Amino acid sequence: MTIQRSSLLAILPLVLAIPAHAQRETLKINPDTSEVKFTLGAVDHGTRGSFHVERGAINFETTSPKMSGEVLVAAGSGNSGNNGRDKKMTNDVLDAPHFAEVSFVPTSYQGTLSPTGDSTIQVTGTFTLHGTPHELTVPMQVHIDGATCTAKTHFVVPYVKWGLKDPSVFILKVAKEVDIDLSLAGSLSPTDK
Repeated sequence: MTIQRSSLLAILPLVLAIPAHAQRETLKINPDTSEVKFTLGAVDHGTRGSFHVERGAINFETTSPKMSGEVLVAAGSGNSGNNGRDKKMTNDVLDAPHFAEVSFVPTSYQGTLSPTGDSTIQVTGTFTLHGTPHELTVPMQVHIDGATCTAKTHFVVPYVKWGLKDPSVFILKVAKEVDIDLSLAGSLSPTDK
């Protein structure tokens, strides 16, 4: 009887720890430490720039593949260091006056998301650009350290194929796809049920 009681006492902390690890977490994104960088190739040179992450929050569990939340980027915040080019990108290509935000709504992930340290997962969700939703799966490197979390990904947006205007002109031909590097950082907290 004593052996069974001591075995039960040894297992009890492990059983009690399981709900804590299965708890839903929310990553509240800090716009000041998050960024979107883009690279648009061209015949003789490429254009690099950035966009401003407005806000966002992502809900997840380390024991379930479901995710929810949203990341919002200001479509009119594109900055490549050239005012004329940025104005054309904002008004002619992205039509930011009518489509002010670009968003990503995650719905699930594949892989193992560690409750601490580094993880590499595949995140699937809806990427809405120019008012049109597109399903997208991106690789994501996640680092969790206590109450802080960073998530980084690189993906390609076929913006012309998705119906946006091709900014190429007679002399300057640019790529029909743009490379995106997204880096999110923020704080973790338990999600209210």
